[in-house]
Amino acid sequence: MAQTVSLSASPRQATGKGAARQARFRGKVPAVIYGHGRDTQPLELEAKALEKALQGVEPASTIIELAVDGKTVKTLIREIQRHPIRPDIIHVDFYEIHATEKVKLKVPVHLVGNPDGVRNAGGVLDQVTREVEIEVLPENIPDRVELDVNALKIGDSLHVRDLSIPNAKILTDADLTIATVVPPRAEEVAAPSPETATEVAEPELIRKVREGEEEEGEAGAEGGAAAKPEAKAAGGGGAAPAKAEKAEKPKGGKES
Repeated sequence: MAQTVSLSASPRQATGKGAARQARFRGKVPAVIYGHGRDTQPLELEAKALEKALQGVEPASTIIELAVDGKTVKTLIREIQRHPIRPDIIHVDFYEIHATEKVKLKVPVHLVGNPDGVRNAGGVLDQVTREVEIEVLPENIPDRVELDVNALKIGDSLHVRDLSIPNAKILTDADLTIATVVPPRAEEVAAPSPETATEVAEPELIRKVREGEEEEGEAGAEGGAAAKPEAKAAGGGGAAPAKAEKAEKPKGGKES
C-alpha cells in the first residue's frame, strides 16, 4: 500500500519568477495544485517541512494529504523541481485525487535477490527499466514493485510481463526488459603497435652502433700510436721532431 504523509500549504497571491524567488528567500517552496476540473492554484509550503516529509518515501507513489485553508485534500506529487547544483526543492506540482477514481502514475521497480549468474559465473546484473506506469485506485497504490532475480543465469532477462501488481493495471509495454544478467566484462590487453615496438628496440640498436664506433675509435688510436714512432725513427725534419725535442728538454737538466 502507498504511504501517506501530511503537509500544510497556504495560498500564494503573487506569481511569476520574481515572486517565486522571494518565497524561496523566506524559506518557502512555491507549488501549485490542480486536477478534477479545478483551476490551478498557486501555493507555498515550508521548505524544511517538505524535505522532512519526503525523507525515506517514494515521492511519485506517496499520497500527500495537503491542508489548504483548513480543507484537506488527497494529492499525488506529479513533479518535483530541484536546484541544478544544490539538492534544494524549488517547485512542486500536486495533483488532487479522489478515493473512487483511478489514477495513472509511475512506481519504482526494485530488484530483490542475487542472480545465479552473478553468484556462480561472475556475471553482471543490469537493470534496464527502473519504473513502470500503472492505473490503480488511490487506496491500492503500491509504494514500489519488487521483482525476484535470484534465478537469473547469464543471458536471462525479466520483462514487464513478469511483474505482478495486485489490483492494478500495468500500462507499460509488456515486452520491455526490466533486468538482465550479462557475461563478465573481460579485460582487454592491447597489443603493442609497430611504432611502439620500433621505439622499444631503438635504444638497443643505438647501443650496438655506439659499440662499433668505439671499436673503430680504439683501432684508430692504436694505428696513430704506431705511426708516431715510425715518424720519429725516420729522423726527418719537420714539426714532429721539434715537438719531441721540446718535450725532452726538461730531462736534460741545465745546459752549459
